[in-house]
Amino acid sequence: MITSQQMRAARALLGLDQRQLAALAGLSLPTIQRMESCDGQVRGVVDTLVKVITALEGAGIELLGENAPSTGVGRGVRLRETTAGKSGGQGQSLLYDKAEEPVR
Repeated sequence: MITSQQMRAARALLGLDQRQLAALAGLSLPTIQRMESCDGQVRGVVDTLVKVITALEGAGIELLGENAPSTGVGRGVRLRETTAGKSGGQGQSLLYDKAEEPVR
């Protein structure tokens, strides 16, 4: 459904701290802290997960599943994974809106 990494990234994009996300989702701060502290897929009560996802989506976040295309418009961020399933730290990057190099 959602990973702890997606939750943290979504909060960062929105400029929210954990307390603000908890209020937005109608949950307690310790619940958000617990959800974000797990590694990978967030596990918990389905209703709690739905509250977080609904709050994030309502604030403008588009959550993307693995290999899912984006249906929205605008800028976004996606973590590239290697064939081994680990995050791909250094790698090739396409830079959009890159200023043209000056002619010498």
